[in-house]
Amino acid sequence: MNGTLGAVLPVFLVILLGLVLRRGRFVSDSFWQPAEKLTYFVTFPALLTANLAKAEMGELAWESLMVVEALAVLAAAGLMVSLRHHLRARGTTDPSFTSAFQGAIRPNTYVGLAVAVALYGSPGVTLTAICIAVVVPLVNVLAVLCLSTLGHGQSAGAWNLAKGILTNPLILACLLGILLNGTGIGMPPVIGPFLDILGRAALPIGLLAVGAGLALEGLQGRTLPLALSSLAKLVVIPLLIWLGALLAGLDAITTTVAVIYGALPCSASSYVLARRMGGDAPLMASIITVQTLLSAATIPLIVLFLPGAA
Repeated sequence: MNGTLGAVLPVFLVILLGLVLRRGRFVSDSFWQPAEKLTYFVTFPALLTANLAKAEMGELAWESLMVVEALAVLAAAGLMVSLRHHLRARGTTDPSFTSAFQGAIRPNTYVGLAVAVALYGSPGVTLTAICIAVVVPLVNVLAVLCLSTLGHGQSAGAWNLAKGILTNPLILACLLGILLNGTGIGMPPVIGPFLDILGRAALPIGLLAVGAGLALEGLQGRTLPLALSSLAKLVVIPLLIWLGALLAGLDAITTTVAVIYGALPCSASSYVLARRMGGDAPLMASIITVQTLLSAATIPLIVLFLPGAA
């Protein structure tokens, strides 16, 4: 048990360090946006591509894992849609609902991958990458559909939806890794080590950027959409995944990684999408911050009680 906590808690200490570095002005504020961009477009895709290309997919129940993750996300999305009129009756506008909706389904993959690596190393990366391959496209489709319909000044259209999917570097990296794996090409001698070196930089920079992006100001107000969004993301989805994993007969390690991925706080990219597509960006920032802070308690608790983390 102590070993498990010893593996997980440093992930959140790195996030805390990012917050301290930004608020203490240890580095210029202009550092963080390029650092996050570098992680999102270069180092994180390199890590995903390399691990998926080399993974022993035949030994994994990846089909069941994908189905369980997708169904849990769809269920949470359906729950939020069913609560829309309840929220609206209590003063939640459509743009604010889109932020609550994003907060209920979009995971911060940096945190999930770091926890999986701390617990299981390379197999943890592979299992998390499989989750990313199904969840990231799905939540992007759902988020863009919601924002294009309900965001301020937006109208439903296929272009916004297609652009959000086709240009996502994480999706493209997963598809490339799966293609290299499925064709038997794997990682060529020079390209493989090159991607491995790049991938090693993904987690520390990504986690520091998560901490730097936390907005401690403005957390007050509009507690109902924030609370419902956080409950769906940090409790409902991981619970549904755990139940689905039991029904699917997934092994302990796969179940643990799957539940952890479902229990991740909302990603910072949700704020960018909310700002660009007429969502409620200030509420989105509050949801991201609250969920990240809460997950520092909920994820270690989940890890402690799941048998695969022992």
